[in-house]
Amino acid sequence: MTVSCREGGDTAAVTSRMDASRLNIGTYILQPYARSEAHIRDLADCGIDFVVCMDNDRAALDLFSKYGIGAIVTGVVPGWWGGDGNNAGTLRERHPLAEYEAAAAAFEDHPAIWGIDIGDEPSALDFPYYGEVYRRVDELFPNQFPFLNLYPNYASVAQNTEDQTESQLGTATYQEHIDRYCECVPAHYLSYDFYYKVAGVEKDYDNLRVVSDACRKNGLEMWVTVQVNSFDPAVWISENELRFQAYSALAFGAVNLTWACYTAGWWNNQVVDGEGNKTEQYDKLKRVNAEIHTLAERYMQYETEETAFVGFCDTNVPEECGLESIDSLDYGRLSGLTAGCPLVVGKMARRGGGRGRALFVCVADDPYNENPQARTLSFKAKGRKVKAMGGDGPIEVIRTGEGICEIPVVSNQGVLIEF
Repeated sequence: MTVSCREGGDTAAVTSRMDASRLNIGTYILQPYARSEAHIRDLADCGIDFVVCMDNDRAALDLFSKYGIGAIVTGVVPGWWGGDGNNAGTLRERHPLAEYEAAAAAFEDHPAIWGIDIGDEPSALDFPYYGEVYRRVDELFPNQFPFLNLYPNYASVAQNTEDQTESQLGTATYQEHIDRYCECVPAHYLSYDFYYKVAGVEKDYDNLRVVSDACRKNGLEMWVTVQVNSFDPAVWISENELRFQAYSALAFGAVNLTWACYTAGWWNNQVVDGEGNKTEQYDKLKRVNAEIHTLAERYMQYETEETAFVGFCDTNVPEECGLESIDSLDYGRLSGLTAGCPLVVGKMARRGGGRGRALFVCVADDPYNENPQARTLSFKAKGRKVKAMGGDGPIEVIRTGEGICEIPVVSNQGVLIEF
């Protein structure tokens, strides 16, 4: 299909095997010990649409095609990782465009290859050259898109002193880092990773805010990498914590989610262990991915215009994120939305300017799954046509005698309300 990509202030047609009309769910790392047909069938059954950091394993790619999975392949063109920032600004010198051209000449295409990995977490000092790399790789690989992933906001920033320490971002602030990417790199998306069990909820929301604002301003798709594995080997990410990450991202307008990591890549407690056996994370992830795919068809008919924090007044979260908490939310024909607990709410309009609006609600009262609760979304809506969809399908909208609409929900649930 064709998606839009900025180039010199204009838009250029980019052909991609990734269907951007649907919400795609990916994962990082499929090690060779998990590439049998049974393993790849399990991958598809888990609701995974694509794998990042895949190598050019033809037998595995054939199985990807059989089960409808795409690959973003690493190792085709020169690799790059920003690391601790000690290589910042040296990409052009180390990897001239001629290396990418030689790689393309040796490349053998495969229908399962959706994207070409061109780097991970580069410094902003390399963004101008990455703009050139992106354009050239896009020309050299007409069936794939170049894939570039960015740092989260807890990467280190420049100190702006004469004896400046190593900087991962290469800018004084994360906002400047994202702005510089949008200025230099003509991608149709903005991809970054964030691991909230390491950095915290406040930073997570702030990162979502900065990236979603940049995506709306520049007409980019928002791609977010979240965690299914864990840094602490004694701690397993719960099913509700998976929901919290996914539905928070959707409330900010994400259209692409990637889970790290499916097999050994970094950290601990992956979905499939080193012996190729499914861990407890498999069934958790399968259930949450099924919910996301259930919501996705309706969700993708809208695009997020703004994200609001409702009911966070007794917390410091909005202030930490540069946002304000409101007691209840009004949007179009819907007013007074509340649940007596924190909600992250995406205000959505129909794509292409069609009629109809929607809200995507993440019930954000229990991000660490400490005390999940049953809740009730309550609001007034003019007119009779109000529909609600959750991860298990349609939810009944209960109308009371006072003209109030109510929807039963639980902690960390995602709900799409259309009106």
